[in-house]
Amino acid sequence: MLQVDSVKAGDIEGGTAKSNSFEIRNLVRWESGLAVVLIASLVIGTVASPQFITSANFFNIGLSVGDIAIMALPLTLIVITGEIDLSVASTLGLSSSLLGYLWIHGWPMQLILPVVVIVGALLGFINGFLVTKLGLPSLAVTIGTLTLYRGVALILLGSNIVSNFPTTFTTIGVTPIPGTPLPWSVGIFIVLALIFGVVAHFTPLGRSIFAIGANAEAAAYSGIKVKAIKLRLYVLSGIICSIAGILFTFRLATAEYDNATGLELNAVSIVLLAGVSIFGGRGTILGVVLAAATVGAIGNALLLANFPQQAMGLINGGLLLVSVFVPNSRDLVNRFKGQIGRVRLVGTRRG
Repeated sequence: MLQVDSVKAGDIEGGTAKSNSFEIRNLVRWESGLAVVLIASLVIGTVASPQFITSANFFNIGLSVGDIAIMALPLTLIVITGEIDLSVASTLGLSSSLLGYLWIHGWPMQLILPVVVIVGALLGFINGFLVTKLGLPSLAVTIGTLTLYRGVALILLGSNIVSNFPTTFTTIGVTPIPGTPLPWSVGIFIVLALIFGVVAHFTPLGRSIFAIGANAEAAAYSGIKVKAIKLRLYVLSGIICSIAGILFTFRLATAEYDNATGLELNAVSIVLLAGVSIFGGRGTILGVVLAAATVGAIGNALLLANFPQQAMGLINGGLLLVSVFVPNSRDLVNRFKGQIGRVRLVGTRRG
């Protein structure tokens, strides 16, 4: 079905089935490469410590990457449309702060949770409105709301730390799903990944998302509601990130304004490592699942190997650069050739 999505996007773009088949083969090879890297990480982790292949350690790996992986799912669809959302972690942080603020003001948890999700949807709507209705670039918009939402979180809680949540909720973050070594965040991620995978690769909406990323203008001419779909994806991102914020808060049993600071780059790294094209129009949910597992396994293996944690930024930065360049190398080369061709054409005309 992914092949059908990609071919339709290519047809709108004016490309050929042969070109799209080439891109699909690239995606398959990239996902296969991710699987190899994941297996290698498991082997390295096992060699580094006998504790690596244990249910307790798999639980720890899940805890370290579960919330980020959840945020990466809606971000994947947004990037496939050719946009970006760098405010995902700030939405998570503001949701956490709001949860704590409402709790210390006496609200019942049964009312707090839906309110937090509704506010998350509003935050996503703000991003989507600025991008689709006002036509502002998503990079600039979400960098702005990244700071804005974090500032609102600071106003809500200030330097206060809320940690007196009911154990009924906080145990969700520190106990596995019964009968499995998986934390609840990973279980929720798996369910969401299945839903996102079906929608992205087996529905007309999914085909529209890929078509928008391939060529938004041509997609609009073909009858696809480009702005409406992008707006809904941003609202969806706000909802999912608010749910991640609730899980994050219960996992730490703490709400404070700077929760999840900096995790937006981790989410972007997972999306790009999954082989999702930064230019839009290409990517798979399976790749996101493999990328999330790979990032978690590599980080844990390095931790058990006593790799300096201060240098983990080097690893994350390296993965980010590789994941940007390698899957998009064909697009980058074509764009470079196009620039060279235009320069030569201008030089010829001047001559």
